[in-house]
Amino acid sequence: MLAGPLLLVILILSIIFIIYMTAKVKMHAFLVLLLAAFGVGILSGMPLTDVVKTVTGGFGGILSYIGIVIIAGTIIGTLLEKSRGTLTMANAVLNFVGKARTVLAMSLTGAIVSIPVFCDSGFVILSSLNKSLAKKTKISMATMAVALSTGLYATHTLVPPTPGPIAAAGTIGADLGLVILLGIIISIPAIFAGYLWATKYSARFWVEPDIEVEVESEDKVDLPGTFDAFAPIIIPILLITLKSIADFPAHIFGTGWFKTFLDFIGDPTVALIIGIFLAFRLIPAWKEEYISGWVGDGLKNAATIIMITGAGGAFGAILKATPIGDYLGQTLATYHLGIFLPFIIAAALKSAQGSSTVALITTSALVAPLLPSLGLTTPVAKALVVMATGAGAMTISHANDSYFWVVSQFSNLDTTTAYKTHSMATLIQGIVTIIFVAILAVIFV
Repeated sequence: MLAGPLLLVILILSIIFIIYMTAKVKMHAFLVLLLAAFGVGILSGMPLTDVVKTVTGGFGGILSYIGIVIIAGTIIGTLLEKSRGTLTMANAVLNFVGKARTVLAMSLTGAIVSIPVFCDSGFVILSSLNKSLAKKTKISMATMAVALSTGLYATHTLVPPTPGPIAAAGTIGADLGLVILLGIIISIPAIFAGYLWATKYSARFWVEPDIEVEVESEDKVDLPGTFDAFAPIIIPILLITLKSIADFPAHIFGTGWFKTFLDFIGDPTVALIIGIFLAFRLIPAWKEEYISGWVGDGLKNAATIIMITGAGGAFGAILKATPIGDYLGQTLATYHLGIFLPFIIAAALKSAQGSSTVALITTSALVAPLLPSLGLTTPVAKALVVMATGAGAMTISHANDSYFWVVSQFSNLDTTTAYKTHSMATLIQGIVTIIFVAILAVIFV
């Protein structure tokens, strides 16, 4: 298998290939991602049989994690849309925050939801509400998508109990309470940076929400109740949150049957299946037309998203199986860059292999032995190292990241627009966050 700088050339060429084939040639992203995965594997010198196994394993692996979540979330969204529950939710949110603060409301909602819920699942769960608000307020779906995605992303990479920051804190030996406190503080500029990018730049791209909301005739129809409309979204989020609390090291709910029960019903797959049956409360009648027909429409809507997300997982798996990540990490670790070192390593790993969690875990393992030589040994310094790593782990979400495809496909963004809006927003978020971390390091370290 190849080693050294040639691996970076292959990585760059694969990204150029994906952008060109989807944006210029207009080939379907599913085929492009599979071709890119096979190309990277073959060019890097991976045995041909291993290339096939890695591609198929990566495809199935990502779907085993998020496949049912996507399907269930899409069914819930379809039931909410067809029952006009999304219109009820949009009205409720707008009555509470006002039209002028709709985008900010979605940024903050995403940030809160992503503390206990993975950002992929959070985006799926909140997608129908996001679309209905975009339709109701006549705001571009690009703006709303980036506001939600960056809000989710900020806390996903910075605030425990999300697994990445917890694992990084444990590996580095940082105090978890301090990491949570700093994570909440440092996520604020990251959220605000994403919000500004959504409103000032993403708004230039008009994207119509692919949802039917009869805004003009809302006074002539009976809309679902507010509780019934929000329950399929809020209750799964609460269940997932309870699971996260139950898994916290303090064992608030003990270690017996009750914790096991919370772990079960709070798993995103189970929680969203519960959400489907809560959404059944919105159907006009218990007839095949609704319980089978509307669900069938949801399955059809999920099919394309599932295929593209799986192909993105295959591409990411190939990159993880090559030495690209190891080469980047080991090369950058030889440079003594202070608090910027974990950021650069994590950003390189994130950009190379797609997973923020993997970037957080791998980077923390690489830099932990280097902390004494970097002069980063105090409790505050270690917590800031975790923050710097998290900043890198959000830089940059692109084609090898399943989250990129979840955001783009659920928001009706073509690949080029998704790169210009979502990907660039995550780059801006990462840079703003590391600058803020560096300032805190100058003051407190």
